Amino acid sequence: MIMDYETLKLVWWGLIGALLIGFAITDGMDMGVGILLPFLGRADSERRVIINTVGPHWDGNQVWLITAGGAIFAAWPLVYAAAFSGFYMAMLLVLFALFFRPVGFDYRSKLEDDRWRSAWDWGLFAGSLVPALIFGVAFGNLLQGVPFHLDSMLRSHYEGSLLTALLPLLNPFALLCGLISVAMLALHGATWLHLRTHYPVADRARTVAMILGAGVIVLFALAGLWVAYGLDGLRIVVQPDPGGLPNPLGKTVVAAPGAWLDIYSTVPLALAAPALGFLGALLAIVFNWAERPGLGYVGSSLSLAGIILTAGASMFPFILPSSTDPGSSLTAWDATSSHLTLTVMFWAVVIFLPLVLIYTVWCYVRMWGKLSEEDIRSSRVSAY
Repeated sequence: MIMDYETLKLVWWGLIGALLIGFAITDGMDMGVGILLPFLGRADSERRVIINTVGPHWDGNQVWLITAGGAIFAAWPLVYAAAFSGFYMAMLLVLFALFFRPVGFDYRSKLEDDRWRSAWDWGLFAGSLVPALIFGVAFGNLLQGVPFHLDSMLRSHYEGSLLTALLPLLNPFALLCGLISVAMLALHGATWLHLRTHYPVADRARTVAMILGAGVIVLFALAGLWVAYGLDGLRIVVQPDPGGLPNPLGKTVVAAPGAWLDIYSTVPLALAAPALGFLGALLAIVFNWAERPGLGYVGSSLSLAGIILTAGASMFPFILPSSTDPGSSLTAWDATSSHLTLTVMFWAVVIFLPLVLIYTVWCYVRMWGKLSEEDIRSSRVSAY
């Protein structure tokens, strides 16, 4: 079966979104646990329990981020080039923060020294909080538009210098999106800890999960109101043939208040995305309160998916909007690779993604069970 070019472009928009959701559910859980580590673990043994709930899986989960980056490079090369140029300092900040995670996991418990272990606990906290915050800030800046334009050779040019590129990203709306990201990943991590640990960590995680669930609902609603009444979105008024050869400069785009909400009137089914974001957080609150953390974990996963899908659906077909030259904005129709490249990659996904999912599920099944302080003491050498 060979799909036409337009269909493939749409399929890859969905696949990239699925990879980002997969990353948020798996490695986002690890980041949420890292964010909560210094606060839910009152003693060293409790902190080791918390670390070991994600210890066997964190490195495999982080592969979702690498895969998403590679997929963007292959499917949307113009987006990869332009985004990594504009967000260069932010990407470096994320990378440097992530350095704390592998070293922290592997070396934290090697020495029985309180200062050593406390330092790495805060290192794991920073290595989880900073990426979670920056990812949300990045989405917030995408909704506002990024200050770049394309020249006739399709090279991206940004306003300002590389050294001053980070501070403008930390604007109020972007920071609100960053808080949503931190809250929803921390909610996911708290639900995971409620599921995988015993008293007293589980009880603390249950309480924190309910508080964070309410925070996600409030922050997500506030961001929605801000998008509706405080931000200009982009709208394509002249669209070249979506099935034709990509030409980012061949369209006419205008900025208009409330344009990011257009899809919800033209495609009412898209309302399922924000509804899922709210409903999933509510389910996480209810099921954690009812001592059903497994279902609570499903709820927090649905909330993650709904929030990410809301951002993607609101901007569709825009992927990297431009605030200084709307016509240079990159979309799912004009920033893609060739028909052949998308086809080959599609079949690679069809073959290998199910294998990856099967292996991942198998790993979790083999290492399943609640962890206690006694488990850590009995596995003193092998445990983190």
